[in-house]
Amino acid sequence: MKSPFLNYVQDLMYTRRYAKRTISSYLRWIAQFIRFNKMQHPKTLGDTEVESFLTHLAVDLNVAANTQANALNALSFLFKDILDSPLSLNLSFVLCKRQQKLPVVLSQLEVRDLLSKLGVNHNLLVSLIYGSGLRLMESVRLRVADIDFDFNCIRVWNGKGGKHRVVTMAPELFPALRQQIVKVQSYLDIDKINPDFGGVWLPHRLRIKYQNANKSLGWQYLFPSTRLSTDPETKMFRRHHIDESVIRKSVKQAAARAKIGKNVTPHTLRHSFATHLLQSGADIRTVQDQLGHADLRTTQIYTHILQRGGNSVVSPLSRLSNPISREIEQDSN
Repeated sequence: MKSPFLNYVQDLMYTRRYAKRTISSYLRWIAQFIRFNKMQHPKTLGDTEVESFLTHLAVDLNVAANTQANALNALSFLFKDILDSPLSLNLSFVLCKRQQKLPVVLSQLEVRDLLSKLGVNHNLLVSLIYGSGLRLMESVRLRVADIDFDFNCIRVWNGKGGKHRVVTMAPELFPALRQQIVKVQSYLDIDKINPDFGGVWLPHRLRIKYQNANKSLGWQYLFPSTRLSTDPETKMFRRHHIDESVIRKSVKQAAARAKIGKNVTPHTLRHSFATHLLQSGADIRTVQDQLGHADLRTTQIYTHILQRGGNSVVSPLSRLSNPISREIEQDSN
């Protein structure tokens, strides 16, 4: 059970309309910071304790640079918005310097095998992740109106960094997508009968501007949950999108059934999308736009995969008469 202080932080963040995942992340870091300081109230702490905590993450826990940055964001919010005592702009702590790992990429054959092992309930969503290069959260948050059959595209709203973009959509998925929309309509017809149904969740500015949109088909989640749940912000009954953890588990299980000896996650399919686009001759700027990367250097990691994977480098062993192959031939004779 959360402490009264953490409950207060949570309620304030809901009031200010922070994303649910941001609220969960910030609360987790604030709680960890309090435990690190032997359960002292944050109002008795300051720059020195924050510096020690961030250094602890880097030195003792060896967390990734992004993880340390997330912790700093949470603590900056805590001291500025909750305690009204902003942190110094010149904090001194050990920065994480773990090198970014090269992403895991599947071959096209492995992608095909993986998709063939997915259950019918999750195949379409995972196919969209690979076919359109979506992030997992972008895929589960899709609304019906985001699918544009006329222009073969998907409109992604408020992706990472709050950015919008338009991505390609495979026409081969059209029949399954239309069936999915029929399924969403059937859920909506049932929900409207329920007097406690408050409609789908909408951002505050949209729920004011379009007051009847929460019960229209276009605004419903394309991949809805199988049951209604209580919205922690408004306490209304709503049909949320499918839980992303279910998709992660489903992909792991499918990879095991397909006997793929790689660490496969939904994000692996996004990496594979980018790599396969480059392999097919797509311009790196086009891939950058499709992925929604702000910095081209982020996209260039996929060119490194192609180079290090051997597509442009011939191993010197290949120029020899391979002694290993010769020994095998002699043994077989």
